[in-house]
Amino acid sequence: MTTERSDGSVELEDKQKKHLPLWQETILLLVVALGLAILIKAILVQAFYIPSESMEPGLVRNDRILVEKVSYWFGGSPERGDVVVFKDPGGWLSGAESVGPPNAVTKLMAKIGLYPSGGHLVKRVIGVAGDTIKCCDAKGRVMVNGVALDEKDYARKGNGADCFGPMIGCSWEAGPVPEGTIFVMGDNRSHSADSTVHMCREGRTDCVEGGEYVPVDLVVGKVFVLLWPRQHFSWLHRPDSFADVPDAASP
Repeated sequence: MTTERSDGSVELEDKQKKHLPLWQETILLLVVALGLAILIKAILVQAFYIPSESMEPGLVRNDRILVEKVSYWFGGSPERGDVVVFKDPGGWLSGAESVGPPNAVTKLMAKIGLYPSGGHLVKRVIGVAGDTIKCCDAKGRVMVNGVALDEKDYARKGNGADCFGPMIGCSWEAGPVPEGTIFVMGDNRSHSADSTVHMCREGRTDCVEGGEYVPVDLVVGKVFVLLWPRQHFSWLHRPDSFADVPDAASP
């Protein structure tokens, strides 16, 4: 800064900038980092883990995944073929699968999106509002709105299975899917307690009508990367097999 003398001349003065003590700077940086992590989790990306073998062979139990939420902003909603994470609609998870982070530190990390949280499921969207899903055609393929899906690149039939929907057998039909909901299945079809298992089939009394559909409001986001372990790292994309499925016919 400058100081004016009594004779009118100007004298330059050096003024050292004041710095915060190191401990205060550290706390400030931590607060900023925490705020950014919370913001990112709330609107952009969140970490989860695969709770079971239901999404094999692509996603293995305990794999760490990242979910992006941007795709479902501004009226966007899950599309056929998306792998989505959603909150348990009620009774879909076993006790072991619903367990979250094991201690206080990891629970805090989970709340800010830095550690996978529990109480969620990971499945593939097979049907959206209005769709009718049927299992199966003569080649054992699941059909959506009359179009058979070629799922051999990502789904697993299971030991001795005749079709890609064997958890409850190869002869069933679901839909039309109600507005605001989706119909989901695990890729490991013989080991996935998904929408098919919660259907009220003939003779069943221990189910809730419509309980096979997942409300879109419970969907956290779409899985876009398999992050860990390192040797499993890959980007996830919507399979081409869903491209030919037509929209449901208007009633």
